[in-house]
Amino acid sequence: MLAKIYVTLKKGVLDPQGKAVQYSLESLGYNEVKDIRLGKYMEVRLDDVHGDKAEARIKEMCEKLLANPVIEDYRFEITSEDM
Repeated sequence: MLAKIYVTLKKGVLDPQGKAVQYSLESLGYNEVKDIRLGKYMEVRLDDVHGDKAEARIKEMCEKLLANPVIEDYRFEITSEDM
């Protein structure tokens, strides 16, 4: 199984990296860019864990280590690696 995890800052949390990228794009002439929010993308491969158990394990990993639930949101997709 393959879990694709996306972590982003919650709405209302200042994103200084996103602002730096936005200003850099504007300085390169991309004036249509009005906002950028940066985040993290992770892939976690699981052995011998399927279905609800896999979802529960990934959620636990996100809440304990991979995301800071105070300031970050996360979402994940679990797929077969064959896809």
